[in-house]
Amino acid sequence: MNLHRPLGTLIDGVDPVLLTPQNAGWTYTGLRVLRLAPGERRVIDTGEFEAFVLPLSGACEVAADDQLFTLTGRDSVFSRVTDFAYVPRDATVELSTVDGIDVALPMARCTRRLTPRYGPAEGVPVEVRGAGNATRQVTSFGVPGVWEHADKLNACELITPDGNWSSYPPHKHDEASECEVVNEEIYYFRIAGRDGFGFHRTYTADGEIDVDVAVRDGDVFLVPRGYHGPCVAAPGYPMYYLNVLAGPAKERSMAFCDDPSHTWVRDTWATQEPDPRCPVTTAEGVR
Repeated sequence: MNLHRPLGTLIDGVDPVLLTPQNAGWTYTGLRVLRLAPGERRVIDTGEFEAFVLPLSGACEVAADDQLFTLTGRDSVFSRVTDFAYVPRDATVELSTVDGIDVALPMARCTRRLTPRYGPAEGVPVEVRGAGNATRQVTSFGVPGVWEHADKLNACELITPDGNWSSYPPHKHDEASECEVVNEEIYYFRIAGRDGFGFHRTYTADGEIDVDVAVRDGDVFLVPRGYHGPCVAAPGYPMYYLNVLAGPAKERSMAFCDDPSHTWVRDTWATQEPDPRCPVTTAEGVR
């Protein structure tokens, strides 16, 4: 399986990303990133998939099942926490924009059909995790315990200040146990700054997967199994990523297990201060 999908390798017409379970080589999780020109309307049939409509840059209206939501959106993923919409499987969704928009549709194959719903930016929890140079912002807009209106789909956003590490200690969720559940996971990266880059690592204990890659703005990385982390933002280039997770468990969960070789790092955070640059954004904008 090709885990690293650089910008341009998943392009679909004018749209930057079309990743389905079929071309990912797994069962549940997918991602579309659509690019709508000013004044454009686009109709999307969700089929077997539920999805979030998450503005990356720009604003739009979302119509589904005779409901209409106006998403205020944001200038960029580094400018504020955005509002969003949930749309169900077997729905015809119309997106329309006045000024143009890049919008992500994290999605999951599911069985239950729910109703469309709006998620206000002000209701999205923003958490600071880690300490020292492992401090990052976690924006938990679509996770269990925060957003319960989904069948299989889990999603959150992270911002890692330049020079910091996130998704650390390395962790996995590829077996059903007291510690973890099985989830397929997508990382969708945006990197601030011209020619910006960062690094990502995914590996398995048996050595079958052992990947260290430079990631750039617009890249996608697939995690079918194994430990993943860290993601490292190069100095001068803040890193954003959208995580999309889904799996076979009856109940949605994002439970994971650390790599036991590195979990001790968590204990060191008690004696370190969090990076004061976090949180980077809130619903009101950049801090």
